[in-house]
Amino acid sequence: MKIRDTEGLEKYIEQKLKNYWTPEQIAGRLKWKCGETIISAKSIYAYVYGFQGQHLCQYLTYKRYRRNRGAIRKRGWGKTIKNRVFIDNRPTVVNERTRFGDFEADTLGAIRTDKEVLTGMTERISRFLLLQKVSRLKYSMDGFKKSLNPYHNLVQTVTLDNGVENHRHEELNIATYFCHPFSSWEKGTIENLFGRLRRFIPKKKSLKNYSPEKISAIMDIMNNTPRKCLDYRTPAEVFKEQLSSPSVALEGKM
Repeated sequence: MKIRDTEGLEKYIEQKLKNYWTPEQIAGRLKWKCGETIISAKSIYAYVYGFQGQHLCQYLTYKRYRRNRGAIRKRGWGKTIKNRVFIDNRPTVVNERTRFGDFEADTLGAIRTDKEVLTGMTERISRFLLLQKVSRLKYSMDGFKKSLNPYHNLVQTVTLDNGVENHRHEELNIATYFCHPFSSWEKGTIENLFGRLRRFIPKKKSLKNYSPEKISAIMDIMNNTPRKCLDYRTPAEVFKEQLSSPSVALEGKM
């Protein structure tokens, strides 16, 4: 269903967004009311990020306006990543968050003005965060590998975006899946954590001022803060619990 072609639907979505509902909440509420899927969260995001819905971006949890496509091409976002598998083909168990070892990954840094980059990975069940600082965006995969190295035998999948730095994804030797272009919300767990990380590393703040020790301290704070989605346990507690579970131990030996 096209939002622009359905006046009542367009008004409903606009009203709920202005009440600070997320696209997921709007889509879910409509399904609950009508007994069937009326519109997907992905379609609502596409509408808001399009020309007709740009004025509604301000009501999203993470505000994003239309990117400059020339800048995107310059940064290499349009380049083809070899052997890329899109998220549609990711095992359904990943979406269910019932299996330990499925990770999401992303990078953080003012790459236009600051060469250093922070790589971040999170395990989807525990929300446990792994951070590494690398000297250049092109070395992001090295940061991901370093983060995962202690747990490599237990890692099931990694979900990435289409940044050119991820063209080396096969070096992980792990099943990797990619969000659709310009659809970063498809790896919402790491996006959420990066939003929380901005309390410690504000936008446009140079990473030169953050030593590995300081980054490690920030990571410890975030991993030892209770989360509502974890029934107020901490990511560190849930991660440790999952590591010690018999099923995970068995998978690690296979």
